[in-house]
Amino acid sequence: MKPKPIRTSVDLPASLHRRLREEAARRGCSARQLIVASIEQNIGSARRKNGRLSLERGLIRPTGKPISITNEEIYELGLP
Repeated sequence: MKPKPIRTSVDLPASLHRRLREEAARRGCSARQLIVASIEQNIGSARRKNGRLSLERGLIRPTGKPISITNEEIYELGLP
């Protein structure tokens, strides 16, 4: 018996939605299939450490030079 899917909605910027549709067309699949496969790939690569979700690789591809910042510097800046 197939598990019943759960409907969810996500607001995407128009440019990202267009790229999603284009990539799905290139791969010959639906946008839904591409989204589900991407989530499964990224969640599947996540591991739990000390009860927390840890990603070995980020969900967003890095660009440019890495930033080195300590927790103390983050708190000084008032970032979450």
